[in-house]
Amino acid sequence: MRIALGVEYDGADFCGWQSQTGCRTVQDEVEKAISFVADTPLAVVCAGRTDTGVHALGQVVHVETDVIRSDRSWVLGCNSNLPGDVNINWSREVDEDFHARFSATARSYRYIILNRLSRSAIHQHRVCWRHQAIDEVRMAEACRYFPGEHDFTSFRALACQAKHAVREIHRIEVKRQGEYIIIDVTANAFLHHMVRNIVGTLLAIGQGEQEPQWVQALLEARDRSIAGITAPAQGLYLVSVAYPDKFALPAIPRPPVLA
Repeated sequence: MRIALGVEYDGADFCGWQSQTGCRTVQDEVEKAISFVADTPLAVVCAGRTDTGVHALGQVVHVETDVIRSDRSWVLGCNSNLPGDVNINWSREVDEDFHARFSATARSYRYIILNRLSRSAIHQHRVCWRHQAIDEVRMAEACRYFPGEHDFTSFRALACQAKHAVREIHRIEVKRQGEYIIIDVTANAFLHHMVRNIVGTLLAIGQGEQEPQWVQALLEARDRSIAGITAPAQGLYLVSVAYPDKFALPAIPRPPVLA
């Protein structure tokens, strides 16, 4: 039997999703909780590994088990055994052909920038703070070059292990809500640090260091060394993962400014 679960976490105190020796990870906490409820060791497969400090509202995992539990029991039982910065939001039995990673058709991320003179004590681990003036209109103009299928070599980490850099961005938007600038991006898949590198490039444009058409030049250059910085991890959220309708997984509501 295959069970899919929706996972939410604050990544501030984790060394990312993937299990690592001698380091606190989301995967380890989730597997310990699920194994406790099942009363047998279980391993999970996730939709997308997140880095140190990155948060998630709609991470999806699946697990193989012969143990029978109700959806309510999986959720409540796991949450009773999870720390406060990790939560299971839903559980569903799914067909055997469901795979948390390979069945996904799209992934959506949100990046939040606090743009004001003073930093935030409350949200220091949940937003990227910039005190410089940022023109979100210029950033939005630059976004028109991203949608579609491109080689994103200029926006992948140097240590990225993907076999190729071709990805398709379905949607990317920039908007301001008061002191916050929100960047939403959806793609079929992402490269290592791809969203954070896109944000770093957009910040350079928003701060007047580059023109919006710089994005097109970077896509054509396929050279990470000439693109923008890698934006900090704490502003990034994995918002949702999309799957074919046949799996009937719960929809994730769009997040508020601060998730």
